[in-house]
Amino acid sequence: MTDIRPAILGAILAGGQARRFGSDKAQALWRGRRLIDHVADALGGQTTALVVCGREEPGFGCVPDRPGPGLGPLGGLNAALRFAETHGFAHVLTAGVDCPDLPQDLAAHLAGEGAGVVADQPVIGLWPVSVAEDLADFIAEGGRALYGFAERVGARRVALPAPLLNVNRPGDLPES
Repeated sequence: MTDIRPAILGAILAGGQARRFGSDKAQALWRGRRLIDHVADALGGQTTALVVCGREEPGFGCVPDRPGPGLGPLGGLNAALRFAETHGFAHVLTAGVDCPDLPQDLAAHLAGEGAGVVADQPVIGLWPVSVAEDLADFIAEGGRALYGFAERVGARRVALPAPLLNVNRPGDLPES
């Protein structure tokens, strides 16, 4: 298997308002650590650089959602793809701040042919930088759903070996 890690930017999509959660999900604790730190560790071990999209987070490189806040994961993905394009990365490995149990070999599971490869939800994906312009067009045309964009670029779904946590409410966090 080819090592594609040097060409991958890790991006934590963290620009949501966490209405259902009721407080800042990134700061919520699971197994004694913040959710954002779990995600950063998983992505950071598979990439050469890591950014947090959609928020300022001390200790991390951060990029604002693009073209602005309020687009959900699309704004974060758009920001990450443009950052990757500008800095010479070929792919962006994305995950939401609310998926703290990512596999340490997520990139290897998602690597493959096609415009984009996503796991059980498009927020967790491996996106080639070549789709950056497609995403900008999709947003400009009024597209607001990551599922719709994934379909537009022919992203294919990949089943991961185990289901992942998706923390939307405090009760979604299992006891440590």
